[in-house]
Amino acid sequence: MRILFMGTSNFAVPSLEKLITEKFDIVGVVTQPDRPSGRGRKLHASPIKLRAKKNKLTIFQPEKVREKATVSQIKHLEPDVIVVIAFGQILPRSILDIPPFGCFNVHPSLLPKYRGAAPIQWALINGETETGITIMLLDEGEDTGDIILQQPSIINPETDAIVLHQQLGNLAPNLLVQALRELKDQRPMTQPQNDSLATYAPQLTKE
Repeated sequence: MRILFMGTSNFAVPSLEKLITEKFDIVGVVTQPDRPSGRGRKLHASPIKLRAKKNKLTIFQPEKVREKATVSQIKHLEPDVIVVIAFGQILPRSILDIPPFGCFNVHPSLLPKYRGAAPIQWALINGETETGITIMLLDEGEDTGDIILQQPSIINPETDAIVLHQQLGNLAPNLLVQALRELKDQRPMTQPQNDSLATYAPQLTKE
C-alpha cells in the first residue's frame, strides 16, 4: 500500500513514526514550508519535516497544496491512500479524488463534536470529561466526512491542553494503523456523521 503522509505539527509525529516502524510504504511526506520563529526570526522546519528527513523520506513543502504543480506531483506519486494529520491546509477536490482508498484524517475529538481547528482546547474550556480520536474520510467540508473508526479517551481533572495534546497524539497511531490494515480491495466501511449533533471548535484568538 502506497501512503502519502501530510502533516506538520508535533501531534502528527507519533503517527508518522508508527507508520515507519510498521514498514508501510511511505511514498512521500507533505508538510508546511519552513517558517520564521523565535527571537531571531530564523527559519525553522516543522516537526514532521525533521522526522521525515531523519528517516530519509521524500519531502514536499508547497506553499499551497491546491497549486497545479503540487496536484500533479501528488498524482505522479500514485498514492493508494493519503493520511492527513494536523497539516494546516484544506485539501481541494483535485487532491481528495487522487487516492483510490481516499484521504484518511486523524481528528482529536469524537466527531461530530468539536469540528474545527481547536478541539483539544474547547473540550477543556467546556469541561468535558471525555474526548477521543476519530479516523475519518476527508471531504470538502470542515471535519464533516464519514467516520471510519473512533476511540474515546478520558480527560482527568488535572489535564491541561499540553497533556491532552500528547495523550491524543499517542492514542492516534494504533487506531490509524488498524484503519489502514482493514483496507482490502475497496474503500473502508464508514458511517456518516449526525450533523444535528455537531459542535464547533474555532481557532482561539490571542485575546
